[in-house]
Amino acid sequence: MNSSTFGNVRRLTGLALLSSLVIVLTVLGSFIRFGPFTITLALVPIIVGAAIYGEFYGALLGGLMGIIVIINGMMSGDIGTVTLWSIDPFWLIVVCILKSGLAGFLAGVVYSALKERNHLVAVILAGIVCPLTNTGVFIISLLTVFKAALYSWSGNNDVLTYVIFILTGWNFIVELSVNLVLATGISSIIKYGSKGVSK
Repeated sequence: MNSSTFGNVRRLTGLALLSSLVIVLTVLGSFIRFGPFTITLALVPIIVGAAIYGEFYGALLGGLMGIIVIINGMMSGDIGTVTLWSIDPFWLIVVCILKSGLAGFLAGVVYSALKERNHLVAVILAGIVCPLTNTGVFIISLLTVFKAALYSWSGNNDVLTYVIFILTGWNFIVELSVNLVLATGISSIIKYGSKGVSK
């Protein structure tokens, strides 16, 4: 087996492992809830994949998470997913895939831009950008295409305050905290996984 073939097999194996982790952690996260939406635990393998294999693969892993969120949410009768599906299934699919796909992509961009200067700082900032993007795109979607559901959930009160401090605030804090607490471990995994990998 030549080095090119070995590298491709190694990449496919690594991506398969990370994809499995994304699926498992997305399903497990559906059991942890603050308000109508669940916690996203799958951002860690997305960040790892984006750092090791590049932003394109980070986007693919993020897109996979978005698909699993929809499938799992519909199968489990998750009230947030079911409500938004009933309003507009097309936009729910677009938003779920876009928010996590873009989160993975931007995490890869940030890591790639900073890794030569300071590896740990690159990991930490990628770990901040990923949940910030994921939550930010979701908030924008709630304030635009899903405004009717948002007004209903907030009881027609100040929707921006409701979104930030009640609907998504705790979720974001937990997701960000997980990434920051695990930053050193994530850094070690990326260093080990990056050996011999060409992007």
